[in-house]
Amino acid sequence: MSAKILETEKNTVTLEFNIPKDIFQKAIERAYKKNKKHFTIQGFRKGKAPRKIIEAHYGKGIFWEEAIDFAFPDAYRAAVEESDLDVITQPILKKIDELSQDGATLTVEVGVRPTVTLGEYKGLEINPLKEDITQDMIAGRLKAMQNQNARQITVDDAAKEGDTVVIDYEGFMNDEPFEGGKDTDYSLELGSHTFIPGFEEGLIGAKADTDVDVKLTFPEEYHADNLAGQDAVFKVHVHEVQRKELPDLDDEFAKDVSEFDTLQELTQDVADKLQKEQDQQRRINAENKVIEEAVANAEVDIPDALVEEEANRSMQQMEQQIAGQGMSFDDFLKYTGSSREQYLENLKPDAERNIKADFVLNAIANAEDIKPTEEELDKEIKDYADAFNHDFESYKASLDENTKTYIEASIVRRKTVDFLVENAVETKADEADDTEKEETEA
Repeated sequence: MSAKILETEKNTVTLEFNIPKDIFQKAIERAYKKNKKHFTIQGFRKGKAPRKIIEAHYGKGIFWEEAIDFAFPDAYRAAVEESDLDVITQPILKKIDELSQDGATLTVEVGVRPTVTLGEYKGLEINPLKEDITQDMIAGRLKAMQNQNARQITVDDAAKEGDTVVIDYEGFMNDEPFEGGKDTDYSLELGSHTFIPGFEEGLIGAKADTDVDVKLTFPEEYHADNLAGQDAVFKVHVHEVQRKELPDLDDEFAKDVSEFDTLQELTQDVADKLQKEQDQQRRINAENKVIEEAVANAEVDIPDALVEEEANRSMQQMEQQIAGQGMSFDDFLKYTGSSREQYLENLKPDAERNIKADFVLNAIANAEDIKPTEEELDKEIKDYADAFNHDFESYKASLDENTKTYIEASIVRRKTVDFLVENAVETKADEADDTEKEETEA
């Protein structure tokens, strides 16, 4: 084997190597045996013609292309070992030179493991992990519970935002009805933004048993091309106007909506849950922030091919999810106004960030000698076993090396992120803190 590194750029190696004659001849023979059944040559039964006869009729190189496919894996692995490369992507075949019955010279591009130069990762700034919730937050959650348990009552008043109207409607463009623009006995909450802009607003002030013409323009980016940007009129008949009647916040309300007997107990439970939710959200925000800053402070060049592979994996996962919902991925792309190429390109920035985070966190774990303990491994394995209703000991014994490596890596990543948070410095950042409160309240 003769392997040669031609170029290295951004941890992408251009590697040249040859397929020797003896290996290539075996691959040609293998290609012949696989494909000889497809050849019919006069004087021979189908599939019985000798290799030399087939080559004489169709050319010496009739089996070479498939022979390269057979010979490539072993030749490539040998070239990687000879060149002492730590490859992390699938090879991309760039060209084939000197192709003959005596072998070939191949050139591939392959991504290799990058070196990570760590920057600051201790003493990173985060918002406080703990802060008391406010009375406004508690009142907001109780208000939401009131709304969830409200009853709709019919009113004779003019409809206002928050009311529900029961309507028949039909849409027209140029005095002609259009497909999909008609429904009857439809319950619409005004202000819910269920319909296109202008429709719900046009029904504010309407009363029961009245007809309303709602004039509007479809958004330019509307999913139906024949309606996008077009003026339309919806003829609407209002059957009924309904309004929410909120229950009183008292002990009876607490009994109706919870396991508690008093409003005071319910309020305390709401406060406890809000505090837990806020603590969890603050922890998540802190983890995201220390990872982001540790990555930003480090230097690492990710091979483009690795980003491409990760983006393709994400797209395949999305394709499977869409298929599980009964929709083809092509229809999904058409609906969103995208293409496979555009969708893949949009996935690449996140893919690169995730890959960089993995490399940087691994480098920090190595620098700090962060490893899983036997107790941590057993606990993680037991969690998996319990999830599948398996006996712990038998499940542990059945794990292959890849699964064990995955479990170990999961624990190391979690402990590394914990290490970053524990070694961070809590500072008060009012603007970011307000954002966290809004997220918790939402």
